Amino acid sequence: MDAIPVVVKHQGKKHEVEVDPSSNGETFKIQLFSITGVEPERQKILVKGGQLKDDADMSTLGLKPNQVIMMMGTPSGDTNALEKPKEPVKFLEDMTEAEAAQAEGATPAGLQNLGNTCYMNSTLQTLRSIPELQDELLQYSASDAGPSSANPLSQFGLGGLGGSMDLTGSLRDLFKQMSETQHGFPPLMFLNALRTAFPQFAQKAKDGHGYAQQDAEEAWSQIVSQLRQKLKGKDASAATSDDKSKDLSFIDRYMAGKFASTMECDEPAAKEGGEEPVHGEELFFKLNCHISGEINHLRDGLAAGLEEKIEKRSEALGRDAVYTKTSRIARLPKYLPVHFMRFDWRRTTNKKAKIMRKVTFPEELDAVEFCTEDLRKLLIPVRDKIREIRKEEEDVERARKRQKRIKAGEDSEAPASSKEPLQKKAEQKKAAEAKANPDTEMPDVEYKTEAQLEAEKAASILAAKKELFSLVDPKLSADEGANHTGLYELRGVITHQGASADSGHYTSFVKKTGPKDPVTGKTKEEDGKWWWFNDEKVSEVDTERIQTLSGGGQSHSALILLYRAVPLSTAEEEENKA
Repeated sequence: MDAIPVVVKHQGKKHEVEVDPSSNGETFKIQLFSITGVEPERQKILVKGGQLKDDADMSTLGLKPNQVIMMMGTPSGDTNALEKPKEPVKFLEDMTEAEAAQAEGATPAGLQNLGNTCYMNSTLQTLRSIPELQDELLQYSASDAGPSSANPLSQFGLGGLGGSMDLTGSLRDLFKQMSETQHGFPPLMFLNALRTAFPQFAQKAKDGHGYAQQDAEEAWSQIVSQLRQKLKGKDASAATSDDKSKDLSFIDRYMAGKFASTMECDEPAAKEGGEEPVHGEELFFKLNCHISGEINHLRDGLAAGLEEKIEKRSEALGRDAVYTKTSRIARLPKYLPVHFMRFDWRRTTNKKAKIMRKVTFPEELDAVEFCTEDLRKLLIPVRDKIREIRKEEEDVERARKRQKRIKAGEDSEAPASSKEPLQKKAEQKKAAEAKANPDTEMPDVEYKTEAQLEAEKAASILAAKKELFSLVDPKLSADEGANHTGLYELRGVITHQGASADSGHYTSFVKKTGPKDPVTGKTKEEDGKWWWFNDEKVSEVDTERIQTLSGGGQSHSALILLYRAVPLSTAEEEENKA
């Protein structure tokens, strides 16, 4: 019999194992011992029918290729005792479709292409990656209790047919339906609501067959504008002093930034004539990355987008003149969409053409340089402290890995007698101080163990993290929907493949989130993988794939990036980690 490849989950890790159907349970446990270090007698392996026994015939278990098998147990050297699951184990074969879709590690649902609707599908998958938006939608109730909540066809995605459209209610229902399946879902209800609210998306194809392809950025902007009108609620903490009585939209809280701008005439004669610069404020819901022959990186495109030339009448000159409008960010939202302005109208062809130029973008964006001076003063201490803490954590991790190699005799550069990394660092520091001050008598130092040095370093890092919270300005901290660090991490990418906005194909990439801790409810560490949504086809890709989306041809190139503010955990969480 051929070996059967299965996936064994143990302590949050996945191990790919090939099972020999002619073997027994004891042989399988020995295989897992070589991988996990957990002795066979301490393993508890859950298969259909109960716990795997040593004399079990593996061919009778009905194992399927890539089936997930749960294993519990710790090595004998581990002080953690084997614990009984807090909840009864439910096997995948016994789960409903909704339960399987919501299980840890489940592949999310794709969206069927209903005829040139990839622009909408990619936009919806990226918006769905915002957990706060999903929570807000669940609380939404249309004032007229529209068909999205009453029509029995809504469970099939058809609730919007033949009735009045509520785009926000349709989005709420669609996200709920997507959470209950792993199959490609037909977003008919939402598509009808979108075309009713914004007829531009109901435009027919020029050849008379079906609907025309549309621009994902336009779909993003229109959907966000509709959500801004509908998802409103009281939020005094994020409201400014002069509008506390107003309802603040979810979009304004989490996805809206604020520009502080200055407009000044380019001609000195206007200033000499008494014309003063005009200062103003305005909201923005995305940053534009302008693309020209000099733009190679996102940073340069964003900087170009913050300076604009405008022609308007000058009262001081009595004629039209060119003005420069310079904008700086006065508020950074928690979620920051960035639009690559790749489509340009060409008069020669009378259609939008795509700018193919390669423009790279970072997985972590530092937005501090684009902010006003006042906001920069608040963000820089926090940002710099985060980087300092990261460096300390990286030093500790490198030392730990090196020490592990030394103990295993695998480090060819260091003999087994080498001093432990952190201890060696302490000696080097002492030697440097002695050299700098030869006349100073250096006291004898009692060398500490690696464990002691690691403990001291961990305490130092914890103290630095506590200090970090005190650096956040109270007013900024009270604005829960704002970025408190100035740093962003990439969470989603909408891509376009092809030469113009009127054709081609849109897909989206969304970074995977880690599983939730059952005790704290917090999301655990991520594995660095991404989901690639290509209409109803959903696949897992490595982070290296994202760096191939910079453009430079007709292949997949980034059109919209969705960044999320690098979060600050609470002091209590840091205490619990320690």
